[in-house]
Amino acid sequence: MFFWGHTVKTETVLLYDGDPRVTLTSYIHGGDDELRASPRSALIVLPGGGLSFLSEREAEPVALDFLARGSNVFVLRYSIGEFGHFPLPLLDVSLAVSYVRRHSGEYNISPHRIFVAGFSAGGYVAAMLGVRWHEAFIREELDITYGENRPDGLILGYPVITAGEFAHRGTIDISIGDDADSDELEMHSLELLVTKKTPPTFLWHTSDDNAVPVENSLLFATALSEHNVPFELHVFPHGAHGMSLATRETSLGNPSLEDMGISEWTRLASAWMNAVAR
Repeated sequence: MFFWGHTVKTETVLLYDGDPRVTLTSYIHGGDDELRASPRSALIVLPGGGLSFLSEREAEPVALDFLARGSNVFVLRYSIGEFGHFPLPLLDVSLAVSYVRRHSGEYNISPHRIFVAGFSAGGYVAAMLGVRWHEAFIREELDITYGENRPDGLILGYPVITAGEFAHRGTIDISIGDDADSDELEMHSLELLVTKKTPPTFLWHTSDDNAVPVENSLLFATALSEHNVPFELHVFPHGAHGMSLATRETSLGNPSLEDMGISEWTRLASAWMNAVAR
């Protein structure tokens, strides 16, 4: 791929040997030594789709936008449908972060600047990693070391967060089943699982999202504040669910998915990444 005057290296790897179900596609700045002078930040993108499908509008277009802003980017196609139940997507994203960190030298990435971005149900998976990355069962299942799967920051676009009053029932039902009891629902309300170990987070939502209520982002931001975890929150006054980049490219001709004001979120998020990077 040739992009903005230099070569971009792309490849797709199977995260589980011989299993094509979960893949990680990379978009890596190439070129001469000058362009490789400093290790870049990494962004792993998780498209939404209610855990029933993966939205291509929230995959490569987002990757190319952040690539243009200087990051090396990956798109994770994680477990969905009959495989979308907990903890499989959480294990997938844990393995993706571990893989990128282990290969940081090869990808010219700082191992301390690995971010995860998720949209809608992808935001649920990303936020789940943010609040549960340290749990022992993940390390045991994937044979990784403590902290190897910890993202250095989260970017959450109109994320599913809660299994309570403001839940997106389709996502929650696939994740834990439609017969979950109150204890299970509480354990999968991510705002209740935030601790000081949760990484810094950038959130954005629209106030009149009619699929995933804005309260999902507000609940998570409140929990972050209560635990003194740095965060940045943007609530845009109007906008449909699934805005993606909010540009003509990702609107596919639907004017409700195009908004110049909302499209600023990628610039804001990129600036935030630079501010929180170590």
